[in-house]
Amino acid sequence: MTANASVHRAAKAIDISAIPVIDVAPMAAGNGAAVAAQMLAAAQGIGFFYIRNHGVPAGLIDQVFSLGRRFFKGARSEKDRFAVNPWHRGFIRQGEATMYKGARPDLKESFIWGLEEGASGGPNAHGIPPNQWPDFEPEMRAVLSAYFSATHAVGWNLMRAFAEGLGVSPETFVRSIAHPTSRGSLVWYPPQSAEQTPEAGTAQYGVSPHTDWGCLTLLAQDNAGGLEVQGRDGEWVTAHPIEGTYVVNVGDLLARWTNDRFKSTPHRVVNRSGRERLSCAMFIDPDRDTVVAPVVGDGEAARYVPVTCGEYVQSRFDQAFAYRQKQAS
Repeated sequence: MTANASVHRAAKAIDISAIPVIDVAPMAAGNGAAVAAQMLAAAQGIGFFYIRNHGVPAGLIDQVFSLGRRFFKGARSEKDRFAVNPWHRGFIRQGEATMYKGARPDLKESFIWGLEEGASGGPNAHGIPPNQWPDFEPEMRAVLSAYFSATHAVGWNLMRAFAEGLGVSPETFVRSIAHPTSRGSLVWYPPQSAEQTPEAGTAQYGVSPHTDWGCLTLLAQDNAGGLEVQGRDGEWVTAHPIEGTYVVNVGDLLARWTNDRFKSTPHRVVNRSGRERLSCAMFIDPDRDTVVAPVVGDGEAARYVPVTCGEYVQSRFDQAFAYRQKQAS
C-alpha cells in the first residue's frame, strides 16, 4: 500500500456492521451453512470479521498472554539470546520490522514460533524450522505449542467453511496441513504519544498499514485496543476488542487462491491507549509444498499462476523484515 492522505487519518467510530461478529458454534453441531454464508459475505466484503464461541479455552488464552507479558518484561540481554534465527523464529527487536516501503520501523517487539517438530540446526524434511524457546520462561514451549494446535483446529474449520461457501470441496484449502508453515506471533507495543500518531503527520505506527501475506489470521487482543481496518471507502475503522472473540482476516495468499473473490484488507495498529498493548496473532497456512492455484468461478479466468505456499510466504518475509535484508547483504 502506498502512503496517502487516508493512511494518516485517525480511525472513525466503529460501524459494527462493517466488521461483523459471527457465532461459529453451529459449525461444531454440523449446522455450518449459515455460518459459511456469513463468513463468505465478510471475506468478499471488508475481509475481516470476529468469531465467538470458537472453542479455544479461555484459560489457555490467558496463559498465553500471561507468558507474553512476562517475556517482554524480561531483560533485553536475556531476550537477545533468543534473537530471531534465519528461519523467522525467535525474538524480534523493536525496529526490525517495516510493513510498507518508506515507513518508519514499527513500534513493537515480537516473539515468533511455529509448529514444534523437534527440528534443530535448520528446517527438517518438511521445511519446518527450529523454534527458539527461552530458558527463562520454561513454560512457553508447552503452552504455545498447545495454543498452536487449538487455534489451528479452529482455523482449518474456517477454511473448510470458506470452501463450502464457494461451492467446492471442503478439503480444497486444507488438503495438505500435516506440517503447516503457520507461525504464531506474540506482539508487544509501547504506548504512542500524541506526537507519534499518524494524524500528527508522522508515519509512525505500532504496525504500519499492511495486508497479511498468508491465508488466514486469528488475532487475540487485550483491552488496550489500537487495531484499525481500512474500509472500502478508504477510511479507517477501529476494530475494538470484544471479549471472548478472535478477529479473523483474509491474507494475500487466500485472496490469490480464491482468484480475488476474497479481500485481503489493509490494517494497522496505533496504540493510543496510554499503556502497553499485547496481542497474539496466529497466521495459518498449509504445508510448504502446497500448490496454490486459483479456484475460479464459472466463466472466470485465473488471474495468477500457481505458486507454492512456501515460496510465496518466503518472498514476503524477505520484503518485510530488516534482519533478513541484513543477512542478504
